[in-house]
Amino acid sequence: MEDKYIGLLLSVSGSVAIGSSFVLLKKGLNQAAAQNVYGQSASDNLVYLRNPLWWTGMCTNVVGEIANFAAYAFAPPILVTPLGALSVIIGAILASFLLNEKLGHLGKVGCTLCLLGSLIIVLHAPAEEEVETVDKILQYALQPGFLLFCLTATVFSLVMIYKVAPKYGRSNPLVYVSICSVVGSVSVMAIKGFGIALKLTFAGNNQFIHPSTYVFGIVTAGCIMVQMNYFNKALDTFSTNVVNPMYYVTFSSATIVASLILFQGFNTTDASNTFSLLAGFIITFLGVHILNLSRQPEPPRGRSLDGEEGVGPPRLSLQGISMEGWNGRDEHGEMDVHMDVLGEGRNRSHHRQDSYRSEPEGWSGDSERNGNGNGNGKREDERALLDKRRDENGES
Repeated sequence: MEDKYIGLLLSVSGSVAIGSSFVLLKKGLNQAAAQNVYGQSASDNLVYLRNPLWWTGMCTNVVGEIANFAAYAFAPPILVTPLGALSVIIGAILASFLLNEKLGHLGKVGCTLCLLGSLIIVLHAPAEEEVETVDKILQYALQPGFLLFCLTATVFSLVMIYKVAPKYGRSNPLVYVSICSVVGSVSVMAIKGFGIALKLTFAGNNQFIHPSTYVFGIVTAGCIMVQMNYFNKALDTFSTNVVNPMYYVTFSSATIVASLILFQGFNTTDASNTFSLLAGFIITFLGVHILNLSRQPEPPRGRSLDGEEGVGPPRLSLQGISMEGWNGRDEHGEMDVHMDVLGEGRNRSHHRQDSYRSEPEGWSGDSERNGNGNGNGKREDERALLDKRRDENGES
């Protein structure tokens, strides 16, 4: 069997495992957050490390990543990476069963487009260029173009991690996802080099005598650690069906750009194959986007009732939300249908909602309409007025 098809089989099996792991990780994070008595998200204090379901998802993810890792040694990155769309499809289907995230008509159309785009990519993907030593990959990596790409990726990631993420990470899913994607594009190139080193070593040509093998291994380990940290933050904060498609599109795009720069082109046989390959990318991206549109995202975890900036979406994102809304009623006293979008995100603050439900409706309404503390002042004035009237009636 040709190396290209071995890489294809490994990539498909890896995508199935990774798509399943996303849902298991999300379910484990939900359980950990529900058991967290401090009211923090599960990723803030690493409480998810004590959840067995999270570890099941992590082990499944490791198996999938190993399969993908091996696929890069046999097939080009522009074939392996876009096939990650299969993980989005698997994740969406399993999420509808395990996370109660319904897959509607648009979602099914999106899945179909993903499969069609993936098929086009497989049919028109170029063959892998023969590499005799890992030093050849290092020569590619030391070209000025790829060095500039790595420098740009490093600066971008540091700015996002230390400047943007603390302020906007919990209100915009693109923050965490972009960090994963940019760092991941560098890791894929390092995985390619390290995977080829292992492949050649198993074939009898020992590559561990070359320092470049260890360089690729260290870069791979470091990038994967950063990826998993911020991917867990994204999953813990936003809906699976928001994170998965967004991560797929940004990660695939960044990886394709990195591959183009590293290998200086697609290495296709003619222009028609190149255009077909690009068409497959576009169709797959469109399918993922439609799949994303078919889902109504849950609000970020950890959003406060006061609507602090950088913690959750603006209060206007949920129409008519107020203290009455937390009691399940709108301002006219009727049931608020908008509260249904809270989904599983409601579990983390369930004890806070119960405290609001236990209060008299007039109390919560006065507090919301009159501002902080004004409701208490108004009741004290009413009591003083009643006492004054009792005194007057007693004198009469």
